[in-house]
Amino acid sequence: MLDINLIRKDPDKVTSALLKRMDHVDFSEILELDRSYRTLLTAVDAERAKRNELSRATGKARAIGKDSSELEALASAVNDKIAQLELGLSSADNRLEELLAQLPNIPDERVPPGGKENNQVIKVWGNKPEPLSNAIDHVAICRRLGLIDYDRGTKLGGSGFWIYTGLGAALEWALLDYFCREHFKDGYQFMLTPHLLTYECGFAAGQFPKFEDDVFHLRTDGNERERFLLPTAETAILNIYRDETLDVDQLPIKCFAYSPCYRRESGSYRTEERGTIRGHQFNKVEMFQFVTPEEAETALQELIRRAEKLMEDLGLHYRTTMLAAKDASSAMALTYDIEVWIPSINTYKEVSSVSWARDYQARRANMRFRRKGKKQAEYIHTLNGSAGFESRYCESKPIRSS
Repeated sequence: MLDINLIRKDPDKVTSALLKRMDHVDFSEILELDRSYRTLLTAVDAERAKRNELSRATGKARAIGKDSSELEALASAVNDKIAQLELGLSSADNRLEELLAQLPNIPDERVPPGGKENNQVIKVWGNKPEPLSNAIDHVAICRRLGLIDYDRGTKLGGSGFWIYTGLGAALEWALLDYFCREHFKDGYQFMLTPHLLTYECGFAAGQFPKFEDDVFHLRTDGNERERFLLPTAETAILNIYRDETLDVDQLPIKCFAYSPCYRRESGSYRTEERGTIRGHQFNKVEMFQFVTPEEAETALQELIRRAEKLMEDLGLHYRTTMLAAKDASSAMALTYDIEVWIPSINTYKEVSSVSWARDYQARRANMRFRRKGKKQAEYIHTLNGSAGFESRYCESKPIRSS
């Protein structure tokens, strides 16, 4: 969520930044609500002060046996006025929060405007394999070697599901184990989070309310809390410290999690998106960091380098791309994709995505830290990164965020 102070202070600057990823920006209702809220808040404070004065005067009158009925009547009228003002204050606050929650993050100054056509390749590693006239695509290879059973996967779960079999299942598990071991030995805390999350988790991550339809929701009965299947472990990890204020000595917190991921989105019928390229369920290892603002740039470069090194250790030719504003998750200020070249379909596919949300998610999650000797708490900066190959060979895109 954006800081209202930024919009209040320089709406033109924020508008210019957001136009990198939005076609139209209009802060008129937000600014009007903000003015209304502050006016009402001043009025409420004034009436509360008046109520306190009347309360003191009533107490003094009673202490000396003086008739206090007139003062009590005035106090009752003030209470009625406060109640009325508080209703307006609550209404303005709720609407203001609703509008702010719909705004995307402000893109970093480095981020190019527009869509994927403006993505910028910043690094290439290794030599691109020569194209083969008789290359076999990933679906045919997996079928021929008995690595994946697509037909029976569809029988079990419907379109967008598959079954890893034999050496395919062993390879899947070996890759996941490799990623986990690499991060664990470097001091990242290993976490296995719940797969069922509450609405608050999706909101804090910036995925709800705008993109609620991108996840699988559980049917609930009666007063049971709404839950959904996690689309990525990022959504769970982020919320671990929701509504908490940490000591600065606790930061940075570096962790990773393995989880299956569940998404309603599915692949197209294009050749490069058949098989395991996209699907409703896939396995992923996710890195995450909670840091102070001044640590964030270093954390970003560390996460990028970790993802790149995994590809290098596997001997895979890749490129690192800075995503344009409209091609990245709108909750993120800056995103880099690591894309591997797949010769059989003659294209690059994303295998890892590293992003910096600045304090956007922390504001939604009410997640702060306090420096030594400081009374005022500050918002934490959050960063996440796919920890290497995702099990469907690549992730289609990060789940979109409001």
